[in-house]
Amino acid sequence: MSIISSRIDFTDPYDSAAPRLRHAFGAPRAVLVAHALAEVRPLLDAVQAAAREGRWCVGYVRYEAAPAFDAALAVHAPDGPLAWFAVYDQALPWPDDAHAPASAAKVQWNETCLRPAFGAAMDQIQRAIAAGELYQVNFTAPLLGQWVGQPPDGAAEALFAALQRAQPGGYAAFIDAGSEQLLSVSPELFFDWRDGSEDGQILARPMKGTAARGATPEMDAAQAQALRASPKERAENVMIVDLLRNDISRIAEPFSVQVPALFHTEALPTVWQMTSDVQARTRPGTTLADVFAALFPCGSVTGAPKVRAMQTIRRLEPQPRGLYCGAIGVVRPGAQGQGIRATFNVPIRTVTVQAGRLRCGIGSGITSGAVPDAEWQEWRNKRQFLERASQPFDLLETLALQEGQLRHAAEHLQRLASAAAHFGTPWDVARVQHCLNERVQAHPQGWWRVRLLLDAQGHASAQAFAMEPSPTRVRLQLADRPLMEAHGEFVRFKTTRRSHYDAFIPVEPGVFDTVLWNEEGEITECTRGNVAMRINGRWVTPPLACGLLPGVGRALALQGGRLTERVVRVDEVARVQDWAFLNSLRGWIEAGLT
Repeated sequence: MSIISSRIDFTDPYDSAAPRLRHAFGAPRAVLVAHALAEVRPLLDAVQAAAREGRWCVGYVRYEAAPAFDAALAVHAPDGPLAWFAVYDQALPWPDDAHAPASAAKVQWNETCLRPAFGAAMDQIQRAIAAGELYQVNFTAPLLGQWVGQPPDGAAEALFAALQRAQPGGYAAFIDAGSEQLLSVSPELFFDWRDGSEDGQILARPMKGTAARGATPEMDAAQAQALRASPKERAENVMIVDLLRNDISRIAEPFSVQVPALFHTEALPTVWQMTSDVQARTRPGTTLADVFAALFPCGSVTGAPKVRAMQTIRRLEPQPRGLYCGAIGVVRPGAQGQGIRATFNVPIRTVTVQAGRLRCGIGSGITSGAVPDAEWQEWRNKRQFLERASQPFDLLETLALQEGQLRHAAEHLQRLASAAAHFGTPWDVARVQHCLNERVQAHPQGWWRVRLLLDAQGHASAQAFAMEPSPTRVRLQLADRPLMEAHGEFVRFKTTRRSHYDAFIPVEPGVFDTVLWNEEGEITECTRGNVAMRINGRWVTPPLACGLLPGVGRALALQGGRLTERVVRVDEVARVQDWAFLNSLRGWIEAGLT
C-alpha cells in the first residue's frame, strides 16, 4: 500500500486567532495499522513513543475500535482498519497547490435514510427515552456519493479543497492511505492533550446544539440567540458536557475538572453550533491509550449514557460508521521537546473515498424534546456544506446595460460582495469593476443583459447579450409542489447553481414564470425574479424569512414605498387582486396567474 500524502490544517484550540497548525507530509518512515481490537492500544503506545522520539504521527481511529477500550460498547463489524497512523520524521510546509481546481470535485449524493425510516427510528428512540433507558441518542446515517463523469487525477484533493472552502477553519485533515482517502473538515475538537514531563493538560470541546443561519444579519443574530436560549438545545448540550466531565475525570487529577465555557455559539457557514469546554489536569503516567480509553468515542456522537446509547445505535443503524464519529488527528513532540501533544477532531463533516465510492455521515442528537420534522431539517442544514463543495458554482449577478449605463450597478456589487463574504470567495471590488467597465466600453449603445460571474478563486468574468424589450404583461403559473430548498443558501444568494429553480421552469407556451412556495405553504418568489401581489388594495411581497433571493428590484421597490412585506400563503391566492413580476433587469411587469 503506497502512501501518497497527508495534510493537517488545525486551529489552535486555545486561541482561534493564533497561527494554525498547517502542514503537509511526504513519504512516512513507517505505517502503523491495527486490524484487531487487541492491536489498538499497542498501536497507540507506539504512536506515543514515536512522538516522544521527535516524530510526527498523523492518523485515525475508527468508531468500531470502541470495544478495544470497553467491551460493553456495542458496534458493527468494521469496514476497514480499526486504527491507522503514518509516522513522519518532519512536518513540511503547506503546499502552494493545496487548492486544486474545483471543477474536478463534482459529486452526486444520495440518501440512505429516507423520511419514513427516519421517523420510525425517532419513534423507537423516543420510546426508549420515555422508558428511562437513556437520555439522548446521536442517530446518524450515511450519504453515498459518486463522481459525476470520470474523475480526473487529483479528484479527492480537489474535493478536499472545495470542502475547506465550504467549511473553513476547524480541524481539517486530508489523509491518502492508498486504499482509501479521508477528507475531514470537522469543526469539532475531540481533545487536545499536552503531556509534559511532570503534568498534563486536556481540553475537550463537545459540539451539541444546532440552528440554521438566518437570511439577513438581523435574522442570523436572532437564530444564534434562539439557539443559546433554547431549553431543548441547552439540555442536549449539558447532557454531553456532564458525560465528558465524567469521562475526563477517569484520567484527571482530583478536583481539576472544570467547565470554563458553557453554551458558546459558533458561526459556521451553513449552521450555528453550540459548544462547551471541559478541561482538566491529567494524572502523571497517563498515556495516549489511557486518554482514548477514557473518552472514545466522543459522547457528542453517541449520547448518554454512552453504553446504552451505543447499544441503541447498533440496533438502529444498519451499517458501521467507519471513520465518521471516530477520531482523526496528529500526535507530535511537545514544546521544547518536553512530552507530546495530541490533537484530535471528531470526524463529522467528513468524506471517505474508497474504490471510487464516497461516503459522508450526517446525524443529530435526539432527546425527549426532539421534534421529527425539526431534526430532519437539521440533517438537511448540516449537509449543505457537502452540497456546496460537491457541485462547483460561481457567484452570479445579472445587470441591465442600457445606452452605455449599467443600471443599479452599486446595488448589484454590494449584493455580490455579501455573497462572496458568505461563501468565503476572495473579493476585489476594483477588479470586478474593471471587468464590468470592459463590457460597458464594448457595448456603448443598445440594451444588453450583462452576466457577471465570480469564481471560487475570486476571478471575475462578464458577458453581454442583446436584450429584447420587456413585455408589458405576462402570465405566471403557481408551482404544483413546494420548493424544498427555499431556506437554503442557494436561494438566499444568487449563483450558477440553479437546478432547484430549473425544475420549475414553465413548459406550457405563453407562461412567463412560476410562482414558488415553501414547505410551510408560503409564497416566496419566481424562478427568475421576485413577485408582488395586490391584496386589499396594497402591493405586498414576501419577506426574506419565507426563503427567497433579496432582489435588487425588490429592495428598491420597498425603499420607494411601492411595496411592503407580508407573508402570503398559497391558500390566500384567491384574495390576490393583481400580480406583478419584478427584477432589476426587466423592472416591474404586470402579471396574471394562470
